[in-house]
Amino acid sequence: MIHLQKLSVGSESIETLTAWQIKMVEHKIKAGKAPYHEHITRMFPKQKEALLDGGSIYWVIKGLVQCRNKIIGLEEVRRKDGIKACAILMEPGPIPVVPTPKRPFQGWRYLQPDAAPADMADISGGSELPAELRNKLAEIGAW
Repeated sequence: MIHLQKLSVGSESIETLTAWQIKMVEHKIKAGKAPYHEHITRMFPKQKEALLDGGSIYWVIKGLVQCRNKIIGLEEVRRKDGIKACAILMEPGPIPVVPTPKRPFQGWRYLQPDAAPADMADISGGSELPAELRNKLAEIGAW
């Protein structure tokens, strides 16, 4: 198993990412497509089998890895300009993780399972903490 990490450009919080994903999935359902969130990227991951063996995409929002979506498929697609691309299909609804600082980068990067932040639900009392407090704790290195 391996994961991906990606900047969530334009997201202000897990809530804004969640709202956007819901909106995109609703559009797909109305178009008669599968109810998965999808992210189109130019490069097709070479480690496809490892990603599909329980991998997730970890989203960096405002300099912190804050949540993840479970990857359920990778499909070759064509962009509107005809160039081949990869559609990363995910379960909708981001899962909050322990906020972890991450510097900006372009595209996506692989993330080894032992380096992936834990889910907030797995931390005692973590699910009850407001997002703003979780992020402040990460900024001061309290995690």
